[in-house]
Amino acid sequence: MKGTTFVVFTALALLSMSVQGQTAQQDKMKTCNAQAKTQSLSGDARKSFMKTCLSAQPAAEPKLNSQQQKMKQCNADAKSKGLTGADRKTFMSTCLKG
Repeated sequence: MKGTTFVVFTALALLSMSVQGQTAQQDKMKTCNAQAKTQSLSGDARKSFMKTCLSAQPAAEPKLNSQQQKMKQCNADAKSKGLTGADRKTFMSTCLKG
C-alpha cells in the first residue's frame, strides 16, 4: 500500500508541475494576444509579433542598488548560518555596516 501511495503522490506532483507550466504559457499567450490586438496587428505583422512575443524571456529581476544587494547578501549569509533572534540582529547590523 505504501508503494501505491508514493506512486500516486509522485504522479500528482508531476501533474501539478505540468499544469503550472501550461498556465504560465497560457498567460503569456493571452498577454501577447492582447498586445497584438491593442496594436491592431494582422496578417504577417501579427504573426511576426506573436512569434517574437511568445519566444521572449520573462523580464529579469529589477537591478538592485548597492544597499539592496548588501541586504540580500547579508540575509542569505544569516540564513545559511541559521541565525535567529538577537544573534541574527547583531549579525545583520554588523554585516550591513561592513
